[in-house]
Amino acid sequence: MKSFQARLASAALNCSAAIALLTVVPQPAGAQPGAAQADDVPVEAAPVDDAALIRAAESGDEWLTIGRDYAETRYSPLEEIGTDTVERLGLAWYYDTGSLRGLEATPLVSNGVLYASTSWSNVFAVDARTGEELWRWDAKADRKRGARACCDVVNRGLALYEGKVFVGVIDGRLAALDAATGETVWDVQTTPVDQPYTITGAPRVVDGLVVIGNGGAELGVRGFVSAYDADTGELAWRFYTVPGDPSKPFESPALAAAAKTWTGEWWKYGGGGTAWDAFAYDPEAGLLYVGTGNGSPWDRNVRSPDGGDNLYLSSILALDADTGELVWHYQTTPGDTWDYTAVQQLTLAELEIDGRERKVIMQAPKNGFFYVLDRLTGELLSADPYTKVTWASGVDLRTGRPIETPHARYGEALTTITPGPNGGHNWQPMSYNPDAGLLYIPVSENSFAYGHDPDFEFVPRAWNLGIDLASSFGVDTGAESLPESEYGPGTGESVGVASSLLAWDPVAREPRWRVLHRDETGGGTLTTAGNLVFQGTDAGRFVAYRADTGEKLWEMDLGHGIMAAPSTYLLDGRQYVSVLSGMGGAGGLYGRNPTGQYKASGRLWTFALDADADFEPVRGIEKPPLTAIRHDAAPGQVARGAELYGERCSMCHGINAVSGGTIADLRYATPETYEAFDRIVRQGAYEGLGMPAFSWFTEEDTDALRSFLLTRREALMREQPD
Repeated sequence: MKSFQARLASAALNCSAAIALLTVVPQPAGAQPGAAQADDVPVEAAPVDDAALIRAAESGDEWLTIGRDYAETRYSPLEEIGTDTVERLGLAWYYDTGSLRGLEATPLVSNGVLYASTSWSNVFAVDARTGEELWRWDAKADRKRGARACCDVVNRGLALYEGKVFVGVIDGRLAALDAATGETVWDVQTTPVDQPYTITGAPRVVDGLVVIGNGGAELGVRGFVSAYDADTGELAWRFYTVPGDPSKPFESPALAAAAKTWTGEWWKYGGGGTAWDAFAYDPEAGLLYVGTGNGSPWDRNVRSPDGGDNLYLSSILALDADTGELVWHYQTTPGDTWDYTAVQQLTLAELEIDGRERKVIMQAPKNGFFYVLDRLTGELLSADPYTKVTWASGVDLRTGRPIETPHARYGEALTTITPGPNGGHNWQPMSYNPDAGLLYIPVSENSFAYGHDPDFEFVPRAWNLGIDLASSFGVDTGAESLPESEYGPGTGESVGVASSLLAWDPVAREPRWRVLHRDETGGGTLTTAGNLVFQGTDAGRFVAYRADTGEKLWEMDLGHGIMAAPSTYLLDGRQYVSVLSGMGGAGGLYGRNPTGQYKASGRLWTFALDADADFEPVRGIEKPPLTAIRHDAAPGQVARGAELYGERCSMCHGINAVSGGTIADLRYATPETYEAFDRIVRQGAYEGLGMPAFSWFTEEDTDALRSFLLTRREALMREQPD
């Protein structure tokens, strides 16, 4: 492994040799509405090399990697926009992306160009001063893969390195694009094409290697992390996160050790453990940190019937960045059975703990506890609830294991547990302000009725959870239910709302302040040396708060849901803040859409002091009126339809057939659609639109599915006023 000093020396040599001139040619169509015209002038191309990435934390001029620096702090030292000036913030320009699905990416900025990704893994580049489009890249993703994405065909961002833009594609590819032109340099398939893998996370570049993970645990895949040569796209190393078939040689000693924590025939279900989002890097230690996901299926009773911790599910892994070998691991949720992934953001910092300076890694995963570990050794330093938690009463710091409550390991009786699968904190990025000593976490308070499905049968490429979905989603199947009060003491603070912005002190191990979001959900965060925290909400508000106290200082209603985290940069002595709006993801698919926008184009918004560009609202389309459609449901048919819907349809069309407007809400489908239901569902009439054909369904299956949807339509009609 190269020393830290050797990496810097090599990177500096590459830097001096790589300076070049690029001419930015505006598109003839002109700027987007609200944007000024860009000057057609040569731009000096400062390279994004190893030295630039290592030193990214030192300057706020550019935003070179998804978390702004290798430590993934999302903290900018810029302070032109601060507590005394933020009230002058105005719209500088905006750019309509044309995307009708969820937008979750953080914009990158280098050399005066802003790069971002949209749904279906498409990429665009615009002039960072004006928003004028420079190029667009169509990933030409396999649209049928949309049905394999648990939480929309989103993409969380890009990576920049030595004149290239790297993007993971929803169908499992990793592509390198020319940063100046958007032309494809290389394109490799990172996942088996015959298995339901997806990629939604941003790549990271570490010492000339492009690191990418994948998703698909709900559909029965085995997780892994891969590293590819940035120049050629050749595979350098791969680390599997769970062991495979024990009748075959294990890929590493780490997996041989992990296999001892599994029982049954887990490999037939895939195992899960997909690393679909979180990465961080310590260049001095040469350690790449990876967060891993839930098991496949969720219910451990299915995948590992005789128990076991099931390494390396729901874990933080420290890998040798050069070889991919495991150095240490910590499992946040042993034997996970609740979908408590640990793929949420990993943040590195140096903290004084008990009078000693510690190099730490911090995470607020789904399970509701905030973790601080020594990032060199994996030693657990603290673990405290940051939201309401009822599955565990705490974490034993001596053993590092959670103290589970009596009914956490649910049986066939429905048991309401907090957090639910949405987690106390999901993918929406937190940020860390070293000046204030605080992390800003988009927190969720939610519960879910878990229950083991006694009739579960594994179905390849389906949503295999092992839980009683129909009962959990409210269909009366006669399942017994245990009230929340019966399953023992939990821990953490209940604030009685779905979402909040929490300022967490990792040294004092307690909240410093909290902003409640009533009837809305907060997106990712950005914090700055101007003592500010920026966050948008799915109700379309973009807000700036004081980082030390949480006081709201500025707000603009954009009228379009925001999930993504903002970024900030400096050009010509002027600071800008950019954020993407566009509802989708799990919230947009599963019913969240406070703005009511339906099929509205996603947009990139950019703000600056004293800017006054014209504001034009985002406009969607009206949903069609509801009319009654006659149907006769046989006994048990609706329950069967609910089961099929949960396994095959809910990932795209929303849980319990309640869509947030990202794609079709099937309750509003026209009578003509229901007349053609069999042709659409079984024969693939809409495959070109991303609706796969379920050719193995029987006519009885489609009839049951149709009856369930029409029952949901009738319920909606009863709820609406005359």
